[in-house]
Amino acid sequence: MQGNEASVCVLIPTYNNAATLGKVVEGALAYCPNLIVVNDGSNDGTSAVISGFSGRISSVSYDRNRGKGHALRVGLDEARRRGFRYAITMDSDGQHFPEEIPHFIETLNSHPDSLIVGSRNLQAERMPGRNSFANRFSNFWFRLQTGISLPDTQTGYRLYPLDRLPNLHLMTARYEAELMLLVASAWKNVPLLPMPIKVYYPPEGERVSHFKPFADFFRISLLNAGLTIVALFFIWPLKLFRKIGGRHD
Repeated sequence: MQGNEASVCVLIPTYNNAATLGKVVEGALAYCPNLIVVNDGSNDGTSAVISGFSGRISSVSYDRNRGKGHALRVGLDEARRRGFRYAITMDSDGQHFPEEIPHFIETLNSHPDSLIVGSRNLQAERMPGRNSFANRFSNFWFRLQTGISLPDTQTGYRLYPLDRLPNLHLMTARYEAELMLLVASAWKNVPLLPMPIKVYYPPEGERVSHFKPFADFFRISLLNAGLTIVALFFIWPLKLFRKIGGRHD
């Protein structure tokens, strides 16, 4: 392997996506031999799908569904334990194209130690309207909290520099954990780099999604409120103090 490829793994958290998981894993293996699947308490045929890849992938399973944030934390910890420096996270529902994996690695080779954020075309065919609104909403708050403008703060297709991440055990257990991890990384001055990606959204009714629009949006709103308070009363004053004092991170 050349460049950073040997130090990169692909991490796939999954919950009740047995119908699509096998194809996603097979596709990812074509571009990266280091694969970790976290079975977040699935009660469909997910365990059987994972067993079918015995000897080809690593997996972590537990009985009770704990949420995507928890699954990510477990997977990122496992990637560190196995000695990887970077982890590419992708969803198990089939919306992410494995063909993007080499693009992440190429971008990493040019920008080492960056957190590379896959950026979807929000005008793409069949992009759910609620996704576009939620992403614009999230992008606004992210810029307020960090001073950084990103085109897509809600994508799950990312490359994380494991040694530069904030304390993973401060992450929440649900969907909003990905936003929290992005903001906390920005506060740690981890370089954030957007990279255009393609996504596939199946016709309505074919895609299995575990996102709960009202409950999850409410939690994300609460998180944004909390992060904004921290930014306004701690992060921004601290940056100003360091700038005045001539200190650079």
